Formats: sequence, structure tokens, C-alpha cells
Amino acid sequence: MELQEKLQEYAALVIRVGLNVQKGQTLVISAPIECAEFARMCAAEAYDLGCREVVMNWHDDALGRMKYLRAEESVFDHVPLWRRHFFNDYAQEGAAYLAISATDPENLKGVESGRIVRSQQASGQALKEFDRLQMCGGFPWCIASIPIPSWAKRVFPDVPEAEAMDKLWDAIFSAVRISGDGTAVAKWEAHIATLAERKNKLNELNFKSLHYTNALGTDLTIELPEGHIWEAGDDQTLSGQAYIANIPTEELFTAPLKTGVNGVVYASIPLVNDGNIIDKFHFAVKDGKIVEAHAEVGEEFLKGAISVDEGASYFGEVALVPYDSPISNQKILFYNTLFDENAACHIAFGQAYPCLEGGQKMNKAELKARGLNDSITHVDFMVGTADLSIVGTTHDGREVPVFVNGNFAI
Repeated sequence: MELQEKLQEYAALVIRVGLNVQKGQTLVISAPIECAEFARMCAAEAYDLGCREVVMNWHDDALGRMKYLRAEESVFDHVPLWRRHFFNDYAQEGAAYLAISATDPENLKGVESGRIVRSQQASGQALKEFDRLQMCGGFPWCIASIPIPSWAKRVFPDVPEAEAMDKLWDAIFSAVRISGDGTAVAKWEAHIATLAERKNKLNELNFKSLHYTNALGTDLTIELPEGHIWEAGDDQTLSGQAYIANIPTEELFTAPLKTGVNGVVYASIPLVNDGNIIDKFHFAVKDGKIVEAHAEVGEEFLKGAISVDEGASYFGEVALVPYDSPISNQKILFYNTLFDENAACHIAFGQAYPCLEGGQKMNKAELKARGLNDSITHVDFMVGTADLSIVGTTHDGREVPVFVNGNFAI
């Protein structure tokens, strides 16, 4: 019964706070078939709020893997017209979009990397309108997770499956501030207020650049565009509907200047991307472009990920997360970007969020002219460590410690 109570509280948090579903609004839920019970709970919460309709988009790891291994080659260069309309039309309507993120981290292990890249390219072209509206606040969206057995066993490989599921449930509930006593919404309000205080400090400092160093070998300078703004986990659509895109969220983020990133950056933990694990990797970067990419595990998938299009080899996000945070302190590698990116500072290659004053209302040409990257992909990888140092340089040349020993110094 305790699990059911926590699940109910979680569903309410996602629908009422994460998405803030409005009366008369459509809700689209994308979920693995193993998460059907939780998806139904979320649907019920939405209908309780007066949701117009809940539309389901089911998917299945086993069928997905089967497709990548056995489907005809032409399949990976084509997105059916119905699928284009499904995503683009609901986005244009301003429907709320919930993605329940739960998958086997190595579901596509052994798949030829070219098939994955081609599928990404086709999807990116077909769903451009959905991606554009998602980035600029055209509709509210939220990503949340619940355990599935294959994922739980990857996180906790040394215990039986049932115990692994219990342990992952506990870890997720801790990360999203659910204790089963009905206080999650109040805890989230306090958390968002704390993030807002730090966000305001960063915006007041208005840094020209950030310099990252740590013992892994990272020595990276990131220039920030004129008029950039830092944002936190809470956001608003263009119509004024408040939402939280990631549950959990611990980050403050902005967009780098596309051509202003230089140096070497080492990943601090493995990256799970498109059903494959990429580990012990680093990039060499010159004038914003990744000119070298090396990985001890999954190098072909790393190189594939940064070659999806021209913008995939440039950066689109820089995010600050204290090493001493509720997720990091669990000392668990989740093998799920939603959690792992909120346990450490991270950077994303690919599409930039419009983190500029008035950026949500700018078109792509205007954002490009202001120095932001454009791509059909956006992949976060973690760079934060216990010894990470970040020094910000202001426009008048003053150097300000932003992170010392992995944590905020401002």
C-alpha cells in the first residue's frame, strides 16, 4: 500500500506541478508498455483536472531492438506521415506532453551505429516543428521515470530482480522528493525557490566566459553569448503556462556561444545514448567544434552521435549542478540521463535552448545570428566531479569562483 500511495503522490506531482495540466488541454503520454499502471494513474490525474483527452504513445524495448536488428534498410530513412502528424500537430495545438523515461540502457547493443544515426536524422527532419516548439515554450512538457526490471538490474546488478526494483523505487522517490506523506508539492516549491535565488545571482554577474578544470584532464573555456540568461528547472510556455520539464531537476543552465568553446573536456560518468553505453570519453574542441572524440567504450556510437548533422559537433547547453546534491549523494549511477545529468555539472552537444533575453520569441535565424547552435539532436553528458573548479570572468575582466571542489561558491 505504501508504494501505491507514493505512486499516487508521484502522479499528482508530475501532472499538477510538472505539467500543470489545464482544463480543456490535451495530454500526450509516451510510455513503455511496462509502465502502463503509472501511465494510467497520470491519465486519471489529468482527467481529474478537466483534461480534454489523454492520448497514449506506447513503445516497447523488445520490439524496438527487433526493428533495428531486422527491419529493411529503407525503414531508417523514413518517418511515416501519421507519426509526423501525431507529434507536430499536438505540439501546434499546445497539448501537454509527458515522457515516461524507462529503458534498458543497452537495449540497442550490437546494432549497427549507422542505422541509429539515419533514424535520428530522419526523425529530426520529420519532427522539426515539434522540436522547435518544445525548445521555445510552445507547449508544456515533462520527463519523469519509474523502474523497469531490465533497467533496475543494470543499476543494481548484484541483487535479485525484485530487490533491484525496490532499491530503484527508493532511489527515484528520494530524487523526486516523495516520502509518502503528501508534502512533495511543498518541497518542490521550496526547491524551485532555492534554484531561483542562485539563478538570479548568475544573471546579475553576467559572465563573459566560464573556465572548467579538474583532475580528469578537463581544461575548457566556454564563452557565453551577449544577452544570455540562466534558467532553472521551472519554465513558462509562450501562453504563460508554468511547467517543470524534468522531474527531478537540480540544474541551472544557459546556452554557450556556438563558436566560443575551446579546450579539452572529459566525461565524468558513462553516457547512455540511444540504447548504448559510452564510457571513458573526451572531446577536444576548437572554436566551438568538436575536432576529436575518443572513448574506451562505445566510440563508434559517440562519433555517430556527433555526426547526425553539422550542429551535432557544436554545443548547445552548459548546466551547473552541485556535486553535493540529493541525487549525487545517493552515489548511484542511474544509467539514465534524467537522473545522471542532475547529479553532476553537464554540457550538451547539439541544439541550444533559446537562453537569451526574449529568446523564446526569436526564430531560428535570429537565434543563429545571436550565436546559438542549431541541430536536430541534443545530448547531455556529465563533466562534474568532486574537484571541479569553474571560474567565471566578467565583462570587465574580474574573475569570480563559481564552483570550488565541485560545489557552488556563489
